[in-house]
Amino acid sequence: MLKLREKGSFSYLHLMKSNNRRRFLQTFGTGMVGSLALPNLAIRKNDSSPIIDLTSQKTDNSEAYWELVKTQFVFAPELRYFNNASLGASPIYVQRHTQSCRELLDGFPSKYMWGGWKDEKENTRQLVADLLKVSNEEIALIHNTTEGMNLIARSFDLQPGDEVILADHEHTSGRVCWEVFQETKGVKLVRPTLPILPESVEEIVEVYRKAITPKTKIISMCHIVNTNGMILPVKEVSKMAQERGILVAVDGAQSAGMFEIDLHDLGCDFYTASAHKWIFAPKGIGIFYAREESQHYLKPLIVCRGHRDTSIRRLENYNTRNLPELLGLGAAVEFCNQIGIEKIHQRSYELKNYFRSKIAANPALKLKTPAPDDLSAAIQVVEVIGQEVRELKEKLWEEFQIDCRPMSTFGLNAMRISLSIYITKADIDYLVDALISFTK
Repeated sequence: MLKLREKGSFSYLHLMKSNNRRRFLQTFGTGMVGSLALPNLAIRKNDSSPIIDLTSQKTDNSEAYWELVKTQFVFAPELRYFNNASLGASPIYVQRHTQSCRELLDGFPSKYMWGGWKDEKENTRQLVADLLKVSNEEIALIHNTTEGMNLIARSFDLQPGDEVILADHEHTSGRVCWEVFQETKGVKLVRPTLPILPESVEEIVEVYRKAITPKTKIISMCHIVNTNGMILPVKEVSKMAQERGILVAVDGAQSAGMFEIDLHDLGCDFYTASAHKWIFAPKGIGIFYAREESQHYLKPLIVCRGHRDTSIRRLENYNTRNLPELLGLGAAVEFCNQIGIEKIHQRSYELKNYFRSKIAANPALKLKTPAPDDLSAAIQVVEVIGQEVRELKEKLWEEFQIDCRPMSTFGLNAMRISLSIYITKADIDYLVDALISFTK
């Protein structure tokens, strides 16, 4: 029985090498896994939903193609999900692979927890490295952005009077770790104020330039802020920091997978992201990048057997961990690669511009995300004039089954709209009509 299960189990490593990819996908897509039952919420079963190989259609950018992509995500009936910036969904391709790995692990726990998937784990690392255009020796596979930011903040032996720059829009997980591990030692956290609607990259760079002093040791910054979707100029800030011997750590939770990223080109020292947002991986798996020249600064959060490993793998030495989710990350990158990261990049901006064009002429709908493409992408924030945003969220759900995130900090009073690849222009039309209904 075990040999049959091993032989029949889904492996994207095998899939990549297969000469008959389409037939393999069709075979795998037939009834392996039933969907889980969630309390108080009926969900559509995905055990009969076909996995569609999107590779052969990479040149197709029609709306019909994106409708096809949408079929690969299984949401609750009638749900219109514009909340990917909070938590993404895994496509059925990833769900079934992860479940297959879970069944295989439970069939022979000790084998697959400790060594049975060594090659598959390293293949996942390589897939992530290729996605971010770096070396596989610069990628650790961790749990989420919070862990990555904690790892960075705890690693440094900073001294009283040293300074770390954290702009005012940093996510809580990227701020509290510096407060706990460094500010309590007398390290000063410098909190410059970012503009809400900058008109140029230089306007933001100047904020960081003015915050730097001879005592600045580290700049910790978001790639995309979660508040209003503003892209921060990591490349320009990193260049400025390197010239002064300052390290740059980046919270990439909202950028990884949304558009093309070349971390070597960005020039930051560290970058971490939760893969369960825009890469559509299983929940609880994350990515950590450390530039080869900067890895010596880092100290593992957890140590056990293998702690003397000098490679970046020492940062993920958990002993026992949820390996099906880790391998699900590899399948998630495979899914993105079927579409193509360049195509996903283009779609992010296509949806952004379509959404903005639909509401631009309506004075009751006020965009609170910068317009230039180098300052925002697939996260857009809009205020409905006269509507309190938390009440509006409930109305959108109750009347239109739309889920999105209310943002009330920084005086935004606005809905955060996530325009992921499973969102179509018809979905945007539906959303805009719903927003307009509350302006009358």
